[in-house]
Amino acid sequence: MAERVTPRRSAGRRPSGKQFYASVLEAAERTALEAARELDGLDEEIALLRVKLQTALAERPEDHELLMKGVNLLVRAVATRYRISGPAQEDLYQSIVGVLKGVGAALLPEEGSDAG
Repeated sequence: MAERVTPRRSAGRRPSGKQFYASVLEAAERTALEAARELDGLDEEIALLRVKLQTALAERPEDHELLMKGVNLLVRAVATRYRISGPAQEDLYQSIVGVLKGVGAALLPEEGSDAG
């Protein structure tokens, strides 16, 4: 039977869990990291994704790849937040895509008539 080897740990040389990332951040980012540690769940991230998706839609409505990536990320975050099953996640994705197509058609009516 092979002997079990336990890796060595050097006391004091390894940053604590709370300082692992902080050691490479600017002062303002370290402050933001401390505030982020106080948050629970994904609600803030989901809200930020929605704002960024809205901004992307307003500024670059023709960039369908960017919008679909944003929608996909938003759906995954919401699915994780609410522990949505695969089929329900697909339904949510299709619903958001439908809303984006409707908004796109309203913003760019001539392009919206070509969509199918």
